[in-house]
Amino acid sequence: MPQKLHIDDPDFDRELDALLTRHVDSTAAIDGTVAAIIADVRVRGDAALVDYTSRFDRHRLTASTLAFTEAEIGQAVEECDGEALEALKLAARRIEAYHRKGLPEDGLYEDEAGITLGWRWTSIAAVGIYVPGGLASYPSSVLMNALPARVAGVERIVMTVPTPDGKVNPLVLAAARLAGVTEIYRIGGAQAVAALAHGTETIRPVDKITGPGNAYVAAAKRQVFGTVGIDMIAGPSEIAVLADNRNDPEWIAADLLSQAEHDADAQSILITDDLEFGHAVAAAVDRRLDGMARAAIARQSWQDNGAIITLDRLDQAPGIIDRIAPEHLELAIEAPEAMLRRIRHAGAIFLGRHTPEAVGDYVAGPNHVLPTARSARFSSGLSTYDFLKRSTITACSPEGLGRIGPAAATLADREGLEGHGRSVTLRLESLKGPR
Repeated sequence: MPQKLHIDDPDFDRELDALLTRHVDSTAAIDGTVAAIIADVRVRGDAALVDYTSRFDRHRLTASTLAFTEAEIGQAVEECDGEALEALKLAARRIEAYHRKGLPEDGLYEDEAGITLGWRWTSIAAVGIYVPGGLASYPSSVLMNALPARVAGVERIVMTVPTPDGKVNPLVLAAARLAGVTEIYRIGGAQAVAALAHGTETIRPVDKITGPGNAYVAAAKRQVFGTVGIDMIAGPSEIAVLADNRNDPEWIAADLLSQAEHDADAQSILITDDLEFGHAVAAAVDRRLDGMARAAIARQSWQDNGAIITLDRLDQAPGIIDRIAPEHLELAIEAPEAMLRRIRHAGAIFLGRHTPEAVGDYVAGPNHVLPTARSARFSSGLSTYDFLKRSTITACSPEGLGRIGPAAATLADREGLEGHGRSVTLRLESLKGPR
């Protein structure tokens, strides 16, 4: 059974804290293994990638077959069924359109001292996208990672995808072609992250790595950060649903299970102001579990990590939601816009009874790569901003330097940095003319 909490319970705060800290991730047990793999790839390059692919994916490669050819990608596209391909194209159009709306603009202005100031956005040159293979093979994740990069202006988008036993989901390759991926390699695991970060004879290094993966991939991303940028360390999927008793319990149960089926460690939380409605949703979850293809995974997630939180009033919800800081938040209530204005921490928010989180996973437009493990308190979902850099701009006229330069020289003197101050005062002295 999921955990049941009531806001009036004496131990509510302690129980909620325990619920939210159930997965304190520790990679100490695998850090050494990952470090050894990264070091090996740095030394042996392609040969190490071939060896690890044979060992972990049971697939024999050579340096010349690490990359998918255009012919192989084209064949994969031909293998996709028409309906799925059209759905993928619709998703791609919507995701691209949404992210184009979010592109930042350059700015330039002159302040009261006559100094020209501003900023300029430029794209990262090369990005690596890690795409899980095997059971967790999601073409939608290809679109969500690659399209914002392309919209931002990234010229080189490199994708790695493991191919256990030599197999790959053809829709993954079709999505890569739709999204403008420029290179695709059939490698995975920590070794793929190492290759993207440090390069090999065949794979040139990138500047940033994005995309989800298992614990080894997450550990590898941590270890190469600094050499390259990374998006985030993704944890198990999460959903919180705020629902009143005017909802159909079957709909809300389906929403909770949409995340529970991802992973046994995923977390689904119902927040409601009606205890009986909570019971009805729990009963609907039990009924729906029996018919699910991933029933074992979803059942374990719901039993081990699920929760039903009962409030006295819906207006108590914002404080609870901000403590949870969920990856996904559904506001299945009347006037969700009013509630939205009171919520600070959530990765993606879905308003109203007819907006299931699953539309956000595929076709709504906003990105589904989102902060987990309460990191929505300080971070955002993937966007074009993750593939852009901002350079600041300053231009002083002689008159402008005359107005602000003395203060800079004073501060440099007080900090004991003579060279800093002198670089300013030499110019200030020149403004006075010959003596």
